[in-house]
Amino acid sequence: MTPWLDCSPAALLLSLQVAGVVLVLFLIAGIALGYALSRPIPLRGLLDALVSVPLVFPPIAIGFFLLMLFGRHGTIGGPLHDWLGWNLVFSFPALVLAAFIAGLPLVVKPIQSAIEGSARELIEVSYTLGKGRLATLFLVVIPVIRRHIAAGLILGVGRSFGEVGITLMLGGNILGSTETLSLAIYNQVLDGGFECATRLSLLLGLVSLTLFFWLGRLGRGR
Repeated sequence: MTPWLDCSPAALLLSLQVAGVVLVLFLIAGIALGYALSRPIPLRGLLDALVSVPLVFPPIAIGFFLLMLFGRHGTIGGPLHDWLGWNLVFSFPALVLAAFIAGLPLVVKPIQSAIEGSARELIEVSYTLGKGRLATLFLVVIPVIRRHIAAGLILGVGRSFGEVGITLMLGGNILGSTETLSLAIYNQVLDGGFECATRLSLLLGLVSLTLFFWLGRLGRGR
């Protein structure tokens, strides 16, 4: 095995799997929420605040509240465990949820700003021509703001790779199970494995740059 991967190959694979899942979730939820927040919907301010919380609230505190909410005795986690026998915390879905919440505002905000700016007049024209909201979204909005969508995905997925605080609380940092690449770096530093931490940090940077380059080309339509 190459020395770049012999420190923690499972952590790299797990991080790539999480990134792949949240990329799909960001694409769906980011466009939907960005479009919704650009319109005068009920409780728009509350929804905007909930989406924006990870930008201003400490990740470790968000992780704690999520742990209390989705834990075995939590408001949501309790019924899930009692009725379905399913525990969210310390599992792969917990890692996905942590990455999704951390990166969501970075996806939604560029899309929302683009729709409120360059796409606003085109939306009104589409409505005037008799197109519904879904038709307007898919035929007008998405093609016009595709670069902003790509930019949001870049920021969101990049944030998911670097997420530590929420993941640490919700995922549990279990070696070989919920240890992502960022947590592997954290663990190596705590254990004094600075050489391995350096390799993993460089590898994380390489993966992020590769992903950014690919998504950037996708956004430019090349």
